[in-house]
Amino acid sequence: MTNTPVRCHQFYMQRALDLAAQGRFSAAPNPMVGCVIVQHGQIVGEGWHQRAGEPHAEVHALAAAGASAKHGTAYVTLEPCSHFGRTPPCADALIKAQVAQVVVAMQDPNPLVSGQGISRLRAAGIEVLVGVLETQARALNCGFIARMQRQRPWLRLKMAASLDGQTALANGASQWLTSSAARADVHRFRAQSSAILSTATTVLADQARLTARGEWVQQQPLRVIIDSQGKLKGDEPLFTESTATAAPILLVHSAELTTTRTWPEQVTILQLPVTSSGQIDLAELLHQLAQTYQINSVWTECGANLAGALIAAGWVDELILYLAPKLLGASAQGLFALPVWQQLAQAPTLTYRDVRQVGADLRITATINANQGDLSS
Repeated sequence: MTNTPVRCHQFYMQRALDLAAQGRFSAAPNPMVGCVIVQHGQIVGEGWHQRAGEPHAEVHALAAAGASAKHGTAYVTLEPCSHFGRTPPCADALIKAQVAQVVVAMQDPNPLVSGQGISRLRAAGIEVLVGVLETQARALNCGFIARMQRQRPWLRLKMAASLDGQTALANGASQWLTSSAARADVHRFRAQSSAILSTATTVLADQARLTARGEWVQQQPLRVIIDSQGKLKGDEPLFTESTATAAPILLVHSAELTTTRTWPEQVTILQLPVTSSGQIDLAELLHQLAQTYQINSVWTECGANLAGALIAAGWVDELILYLAPKLLGASAQGLFALPVWQQLAQAPTLTYRDVRQVGADLRITATINANQGDLSS
């Protein structure tokens, strides 16, 4: 057994995590994974998973290390795969390279494969250490873990408000409440999300396209628009992009809605049941996004009604709130349409994870405590 100090394991694993994070704009629906090969205290190879269908992090790192990988230590942020998918098993590649030790941040959360890669390595006589910087690894891939373990994506709800908690004037005027820096920040979040969720009401009010724009964009997220009543006609800016470059759209209708409208090529219709209140079944929608469309993370931009419904149902994992240095007054429109609670104990409790200034605005990142479980910690 090797006697590498814990702090050294953490140092190399942190490097692997930093590499893995480079895949945040391109790796989905796969998880972000980084790998570092160390020999005699020196990094001899490293790599990260760049895109689904392309070589995994271990393959890149082993190729860079070459013969130097033999009897070395591989640091991997996620358990090496043990099955044939679009690429061969990485556990086999590590065995073939004759590494002496594999340090893994966390097991694969996929219940069909979890633990099998580790078992294969140990059966080949390779020492395996699991759990180094596991908390950081889980936070990095909270979306993939959510899809694997609870069959729904990690849901981030983005809202923007004045300092007194209002989203628009009473007449609906809201552009531009926040600064250009905040809007650029939103595009960065969009670019690293698997899907953007909104409603027909928001699309019509803002003439929204809901695409990601900026230098970091490598693949456009799926645009998921809830339109239970068929308000959208197909001539909105959302639909009028060039077919060759248009981001895909999933238009969500109620199961009872009948339409003969012809939609652009990038549009798919998903018909879902409605609840007793006449609203689209959000639980079923999130399940479909995870299971059918392999969506890891959802970035939500919507009005007070959907925002309130998502929070009240417990589907929001993370709230991203931009606060503008403006005061709109009591007659303006509020953030969330929430139930009328009788006791403070009924109100959702949040934990601030990050507070920072973005341009002229404040960005607050908070998690809703009841929803966290062990997905990101």
